[in-house]
Formats: sequence, C-alpha cells, structure tokens
Amino acid sequence: MNQELIKEIAITSPDKIVMLVLDGLGGLPDPKTGKTELETARLPNFDALAAKGICGLADPIAPGITPGSGPGHLALFGYDPVKCEIGRGALEAVGIDIELEPEDVAARGNFCTVDGKGIITDRRAGRISSEKCVELCKMLDGMTIDGVDIKVYPVREHRFVAVFHGDKLEAEITESDPSRMGIAPLKISAIKPDAKRMADIANRFAAKAKEILARHHPANMILLRGFAKKPHFPTMQEIYKLNPLAIAVYPMYRGLARLVGMTVARTGTTLEDEFKTLQGKYKKYDFFFLHVKWTDTAGEDGDFARKVKVLEQVDAALPMLTALKPEVLVITGDHSTPAAFGGHSWHPVPVVICSQYCRTDSVKKFSEPAFLAGGLGRIASTQIMPLAMANARKLTKFGA
Repeated sequence: MNQELIKEIAITSPDKIVMLVLDGLGGLPDPKTGKTELETARLPNFDALAAKGICGLADPIAPGITPGSGPGHLALFGYDPVKCEIGRGALEAVGIDIELEPEDVAARGNFCTVDGKGIITDRRAGRISSEKCVELCKMLDGMTIDGVDIKVYPVREHRFVAVFHGDKLEAEITESDPSRMGIAPLKISAIKPDAKRMADIANRFAAKAKEILARHHPANMILLRGFAKKPHFPTMQEIYKLNPLAIAVYPMYRGLARLVGMTVARTGTTLEDEFKTLQGKYKKYDFFFLHVKWTDTAGEDGDFARKVKVLEQVDAALPMLTALKPEVLVITGDHSTPAAFGGHSWHPVPVVICSQYCRTDSVKKFSEPAFLAGGLGRIASTQIMPLAMANARKLTKFGA
C-alpha cells in the first residue's frame, strides 16, 4: 500500500469501521474428515456475513511466506510488513505499558521446562499461572551484568519481558528459543559485530536464570526471543485521519496497536468482555481493532476440536457486534494457524468485507474453500485497509 497516496486522499467521515481479527484464523483439513476448522464449525452468523459481503483470501506477507504475529497485524493495518519490522520484545514491552528508552533492548521470554540433561521438554512450562509468573519474575528482576541493568516484567502465564538498559546495546542477536522441544536452549550469538556485547550479556542472564530457577519445576529455565528496540512509525491518525481504538486481551497486540497510534481500551479477559468494551466505546471512535487470540492458541496447541469450539463461541457473540450496525465490518486473521500444523503457516487467510457499497459475490459459507470463489480473489493483506477506508467513504478521488 502506498501510504503517501492514502495520506493525500484520506478524509474524515462519520462512518465507522470495525476490524475483527481472529488470530490464526485459517486452517487445514482434518485427515479424518477432510474439513478445516471453519468447515467443521457451526457458524450461522459468520455464514450470514459471508453471504452479504465480499469475500476472498489474503496473503499477510507474500505467497509461501509464514508470517509472525507482528508482521501479520502490521499488514492488516496497511503497513509494509517487510519494511516495518518490529521485534517481539518491543511489542510485549509496549503492550504492558513499559516505556522503552531509545537505548533499551527488550526481549520476550518464556518460562520453560528442561530435564536433567538440559533438554527442553515443555517450551511453555505447562502454561504456569500468571500468579506464578509474577513470583518467578521477582526472583529474576534487578540483575546487573557488565554495567547493564536488567528488569524483568510478568506478562501472562509463562510469558515475561526482559528489558536490558545500558550503553552501546544492539538488538541484532539470535534467540535462545529453538521453537521446538527435544533439544537444549540455543546459545545466543551476535548477528553483527557491534552486538557481541549484548549477546554475551543475554547468555549470562540466561545462565543465572537457570541457577535461580533450578528448584522451580516446571518453570526451571527461560527461553529468550525477539530482541528489539522500540521502532517509530507514522501513526494511523497521520495516514488515515482516523480516531482508532484497539480492544485486545493479550499484551503483544495491545503493544502493536500503541506503536501505530491506536488508543488501547481497558478490557477484561474474556471474549464477552471484549465485545462489551466495543459496545461501551462505540460512540467515541471511528475505527476499532478487535482482537481474538484463542483461535491461534488452539491451533498452536494442535487442538482441532478446541479451535472449532472457539470459532463457534465467537460466532455466538457476533450479534453483540452486528447490532451496532457499523458501516464497514472486516473479518479476517493475521495468519493461518492450522491445528494440523501446530503453528503459524503460509496459507492465505479468509477475509470478508461487509458494507452497503460491496459488490456481493456468490459465497454463502465462511470457509477457506468457499472463499476461493469470492469476489475479492486473492489479495495482499495490506490492501484490506484501503478497501475498508473506501467503503467507509473516507478516501477522495485521486487525480483530476
């Protein structure tokens, strides 16, 4: 998307846009039934929206490229996900209201389980409670290594943020998380010479954490990834002239929203809480990013049945949204997370846009196979935002 072009032709209008993002929405067929999670779930409300909107499939990055959550969401907001890189550590930090200084390096951490030989047996330490995470973070917080102060903040369940504060720190280092079990945590290395000191400090921090956590099974080790400094992007207000609000439970997505200039609403921890927050804030804003995480969690856990159940729960809650009658409703995902795959994948993501100006197509079911015949065709995720803006009458004519 050409952001300079959009800035030139964007205007304000009273129309409201709701972008409902089901994290990890896309799936793959279950070998037993030949149907994806979306085909398996009973989704009368989603199906009704597919029938009244225009449908298609979207590539978050490019065909064949598996996106992370950060790039996937940036693309949905109309930012080039290749040029606008955000490290996961910075996202997590901003998401829990940590003010990063320009020289700080932030990392996302997982408490994990290792056996007596140091081999990872659970990358998430059995998803320990958030209360336990707070307790363990206090034990790791406040170290100083080679003049660098290290603060450790709890996020949720097994996740935490480590912020390294000191002079001449570079974030271009590798991760200790191998993203699979059955091997030991990786040694962190510098990607460029200037980052050697940061890599050494991160390794020493991990080694000290292992000593401190040795008796705290299942959370007896840490994995670090997404080392990053805080980036700076043009805001959605500057590009689109919008007054945007984000409604998200998980910190990373709240952080991402803040980085592109969204106000982040306080909300509860359930799907119903999020939809009620939308209802309560609806009059004040004209763009709403409503994030649903649990589809992705079920997919990453390889739990096909649970992902189906989450989809059905969202479908049941949809009338709370549609009753508001937004002028434009976009429903899509940031990437596919098929349960059969057990992680993010490169498969294009379903997308439907509903407005009075849509040329409806022949699609009647909300599913990947059905959307192959949709009027949108196969588009880049970065094209969704301009289409939403156009349908909300927020873009003027280009040229004479």
